[in-house]
Amino acid sequence: MLSNTSRLLTYLNAILYVLLGVFLFFMPEQLAPVFAWKVSAFVTMTIGGWCVGNACLAWIAARRWEWGMVYTSLIYLWLFGFTEMGALVFFRDKLVLQHPIAWLYFVTLILNVVTAFVGIYDWLRLRPIREQKGKQVVWWQRAAILVFVLSVGFLGMYDSTNQLGDPGTNAEIFPELMSLFTLRSFGLFYLSLALAAVPLLWEKNLNTMLSHGFAAYGLIVFITAAGFVYLRLFDFAAHPGGLLYFGAYLVVGVPLFFVFLLFGTGTR
Repeated sequence: MLSNTSRLLTYLNAILYVLLGVFLFFMPEQLAPVFAWKVSAFVTMTIGGWCVGNACLAWIAARRWEWGMVYTSLIYLWLFGFTEMGALVFFRDKLVLQHPIAWLYFVTLILNVVTAFVGIYDWLRLRPIREQKGKQVVWWQRAAILVFVLSVGFLGMYDSTNQLGDPGTNAEIFPELMSLFTLRSFGLFYLSLALAAVPLLWEKNLNTMLSHGFAAYGLIVFITAAGFVYLRLFDFAAHPGGLLYFGAYLVVGVPLFFVFLLFGTGTR
């Protein structure tokens, strides 16, 4: 497995993400005006959901800390840090680092990037081996991963490259108009999720797939919860595409719950 330094940094990521996420998730109305860039309360709560979800993922990965079980979770965490920090650098003229919550977001991403660099260095140095024992992945499980990678990857690529005013950016799906900064941040989040799941397309060990889904489950729960809290913003009659926003998370989250009941969460 990777070094104890990588493990400690992953635990620290979990601590900072949960601290940041709790504030953003439970105090979106108060913190939206003082966040790192111009966002609405709904976007603030959703970003809080990302952060709490990241905290769950990082903690589970550090707790289990067996390369064959958690390597895709770590890849997601590393990609998230690199891409979201890249967005901050690209839109640095829009950053407003005045309030402590903005600095906490910035510092958390810096730690995430450091964790990624150390983790990649450890991987190149140690070359941990993926275990192939245990239950094997069957065709329908691999097909579900393929659908996830293609659909979430398309959404991530679209939101990472489109422009304001293009289809899907006019409150047809997400019920508010986003700034380009926010749109790119959302797109890079989805792209990180999709790319991290790509290795699962040829992964043979079912426990690895289950562990990845369980570690990422907090993302589904908290982002969906934010949507229900701000359900009043959705006008499904005028913009039925809003149903896709909930459907995307529920179509993944509800079946996964029953998969965990049937097959477990990836532990032996």
